[in-house]
Amino acid sequence: MSDDGFVDRVKGTAKEAAGKVTGDKDLEAEGKVDKTEGAIKDKVEDAKASIKAVGDKIKDVFSGDKD
Repeated sequence: MSDDGFVDRVKGTAKEAAGKVTGDKDLEAEGKVDKTEGAIKDKVEDAKASIKAVGDKIKDVFSGDKD
C-alpha cells in the first residue's frame, strides 16, 4: 500500500462524508474520485512489488541461486 494512495483514500472519505452531510453532491463525487484514485495507486504499487519479486526470482534462477 502506498502512502499517497492511503492519503487519497482518507481525503476522499472525508470529502465524501462532508458532501453527504452538507448535501453538496459535487464534493461527495469528488470524494469518491479521490478514494478511487487512492485505491488505484495502491494497486499499482502492489503490481510493481509483484513484478520486482518475479524479476528477482528470474535473476536468481539464471544466476544459480537456490532460495
